[in-house]
Amino acid sequence: MLEYIYQAVGLLIIVFSVQTFLDKSNSKRIGTGLFWLIYGSSLCLGKVLPDWLVGIMIIVLTLLVTFKLMGSSNNRQFDVKLRRESSEKLKNKLFLPALVIPIITIFWSKFTGTSTLIGLGISFFIALLIALFITKGKASQSVNEGRRLIDSIGWAVILPQFLVALGYLFGEAGVGETVSQIVKEMVPQNNTFAYVLCYTFGMALFTVIMGNAFAAFAVITTGIAIPLLIVEQSGNPAIIGVIGMLSGYCGTLMTPMARNFNIVPATLLELKNKYQIIHMQLLPAFCMLSINTCLIYFLAF
Repeated sequence: MLEYIYQAVGLLIIVFSVQTFLDKSNSKRIGTGLFWLIYGSSLCLGKVLPDWLVGIMIIVLTLLVTFKLMGSSNNRQFDVKLRRESSEKLKNKLFLPALVIPIITIFWSKFTGTSTLIGLGISFFIALLIALFITKGKASQSVNEGRRLIDSIGWAVILPQFLVALGYLFGEAGVGETVSQIVKEMVPQNNTFAYVLCYTFGMALFTVIMGNAFAAFAVITTGIAIPLLIVEQSGNPAIIGVIGMLSGYCGTLMTPMARNFNIVPATLLELKNKYQIIHMQLLPAFCMLSINTCLIYFLAF
C-alpha cells in the first residue's frame, strides 16, 4: 500500500509538470516542467527502474537546478478580497482538514501497526475531501493551488530527501567513527559533561551544515551518543536520543540549508531579508540547545 501512496504523489506531480509545460507565463517552463516530470516519474516507477537510471535522473535534476533552468509562473494572482470573504465565512472550519491529518495518521499507526507514511497518505486524501466539502470548491482547484504552492517552493521541496540520503551515505562511509575518534582525542576521558556538550552541539552543528536533523542524527548519534554516552557512560538511550534529536532541531532554526523551514517561509511571506526568520530564531535556538545539554546531563546519568 505504501507503494500506491508514492505512486499517487508521483502522478500528482506529473500533473503539475504538464501544467507547467503549458504555462506560457513561465519563461523557464521547459526546465521546470522537466524537473517535476523526472521527479514524479521516479516516485511512480521507482520500484521498477534500475538503480543506474535513477542515479542519472538525480544528476539531471541537479543540473537543472545548478544551471538555473527552473522558474516560477507569473500567473499566480488570486482574488484577495474573495479569499478574505471566504475565510470570514468559514472561520474555524478551515482548521478541520489540517487537524484531520495528524489524528488519522496517529490512529492508523497505533491500531494497524503498518507504516506511518501510509496513514499520512490516506489522511491527506480524507482531508482533501473534507476541504472540498467545507469550501464547496472543485477538485481541479485543489490541483491548481497545489501547483501554485509547489511552484513557490521550487526545488527545495525535495531537499529533505537529498539530505537524508546524504546522512545515510555518511553513516555508511564511517564518518560517525571518525567523529568518535576526534572527540576521544580532544575531550578528557570519562568527562561525561564534555561528551554531552559535544553531542548536543555536534548535532546542531551538523544540522547547520547538512540542513536536516535526521541526516545529522545518523552520523553524530553513531559517533558520539552510542559509543561514548550510552555504552561507555551507561546513559539512558531514550533520553539521550530524544533530546539529541531536539538539539538537531535547534540547528535547523539556525541554518539557511533548511530551506523548507527558513527560506521558503520568508519567500512566501515576501520578506525583504530572506534570512530574517533565521535572525529571529538564533537566540531562542541557542537557549534551547543549552537547556538540552543540561537535561541530558542531569536526566540520563
